[in-house]
Amino acid sequence: MDSNDRAVLPGSERSEAPGARVIGPVAEDEPVRVTVLLRRRAELPPEVLAGERRLSLAELSEAHGADPEEMRTVAEALSGAGAQIVEEDPGSRRIVALGPAGPLARLFGTTLENVESTSPATGGGAVRHRQRTGALSVPSALAGIVTAVLGLDDRPQAEPHLRAIAPEAAKASFTPDQVAALYDFPGGTDGTGRTVGVIELGGGFARSDLTSDFAMLNLAVPSITAVGVDGATNSPGVDTNADGEVALDVEVIGAVAPKAAQVVYFAPNTDAGFHDAVAAAVHSSPTPVAISISWGQSEDAWTAQGRDALDQAMADAIAVGITVTTAAGDNGSSDGVSDGQPHVDFPSSSAYALACGGTRLEADPATGIQGEIVWDDLPTGGGATGGGVSDVFATPAWQQALSPTRAGDGAPGRGVPDVSGDASPETGYLVMVGGTEQVIGGTSAVAPLWAALVARLSQPLGRALGPLQPMLYAGAVPGVAQVGCRDVVSGNNGAYSAGPGWDACTGLGSPNGAALLAKLAGTPSG
Repeated sequence: MDSNDRAVLPGSERSEAPGARVIGPVAEDEPVRVTVLLRRRAELPPEVLAGERRLSLAELSEAHGADPEEMRTVAEALSGAGAQIVEEDPGSRRIVALGPAGPLARLFGTTLENVESTSPATGGGAVRHRQRTGALSVPSALAGIVTAVLGLDDRPQAEPHLRAIAPEAAKASFTPDQVAALYDFPGGTDGTGRTVGVIELGGGFARSDLTSDFAMLNLAVPSITAVGVDGATNSPGVDTNADGEVALDVEVIGAVAPKAAQVVYFAPNTDAGFHDAVAAAVHSSPTPVAISISWGQSEDAWTAQGRDALDQAMADAIAVGITVTTAAGDNGSSDGVSDGQPHVDFPSSSAYALACGGTRLEADPATGIQGEIVWDDLPTGGGATGGGVSDVFATPAWQQALSPTRAGDGAPGRGVPDVSGDASPETGYLVMVGGTEQVIGGTSAVAPLWAALVARLSQPLGRALGPLQPMLYAGAVPGVAQVGCRDVVSGNNGAYSAGPGWDACTGLGSPNGAALLAKLAGTPSG
């Protein structure tokens, strides 16, 4: 393989990390884990991506996975650089390898340095990591075969979308099952026989916390299994913010769909870890009915190859009938970017994600919902729901009639979010974290809420739901509410304002579970 005959890897360009301070070069023999993604044998058909036809995992791998001969070619190149092959999976089209930093960097045409930069996941704190800049390249024999190389640069890729406050600071708080009841989740359903995958990029849970929390709800602790990905583990007590995210996710799902089994995938907070966790969940057995993702970052902070890799992992989820629920972000229409322009969060901006925005829910469990507006605590220094229009992804077919356009330049694109739910910490969810009661909000609460609803809806229907968007948006026109959702018409998230029908604050609205079940079953909702 001629090392001088090389091709640039499209979409691999990477900028310097925010606030990066160079510490020094990465040692030649430092162990580095990389994930190499390969092209599909054939693209997924439109009817599969629309949820009109479903594939088995075997069919997905055989027809749309990686070619075994191309897998061998890539594995040989990695081995030639001194790397050990840790995992080969033609179905998810990936090879995970562990090898020395210097030879791996040269194989992919880059150099690595140790830097300290500002992390999106530690409240702006400093974090030390490897960094590369510029584009990657591959030997000509791999050109066109390799679509992404992830993990050489292991900067934190995402942040958890949650906001926690002390219980006494909340104006109201609800247990997750009370929120489900307020949204009229269908009676007689509890997620029996369903599995929900949960993606975590840090933190962990302690069994003692789960026991005390579910005891408070008069529920047995549900089946919750931790799975480590790329060397990560369930590690409570290391990162309290991430622990809060984990607690929120598993406790919302466990309280709302108590008989559903949860499999929690813990991965490093890198582009490789994020992708590999989703891929592991998609290609697991039993196949989950939903995957809940409460982590993300502005789509502009990703490399194109990293975005596309995760986007295609979620396309695989759609192909096998999984609904992927994602948090739309907690920093309003800017998504935390300080350039004064609107931005949307990824992976919510993927057309394969059911993007979940946030509301402020005024309600009493005894008397029901009194009102609901866009979650926007930015004027008082808090968070606000993400939402807007992608500058990367085109408008999906099911949103075409609504013509979402970006504030400022009016450009069309994929509109975010699709749906919403209670997210303001001032009307948040009562959970246990590290043995302490907290009230937590954020769109991180809404993604697991909708994942639990999917588990409950699939129970009486006797089937997985796959992509909900084509059904939710069917017949949608501007200014008109959709059956199955509670339209939220008041408030804003900065650049976008709510109004009748879909908007870039709360999407189609918060759930009306019983009406949604009737719609899915094809019966009048009343």
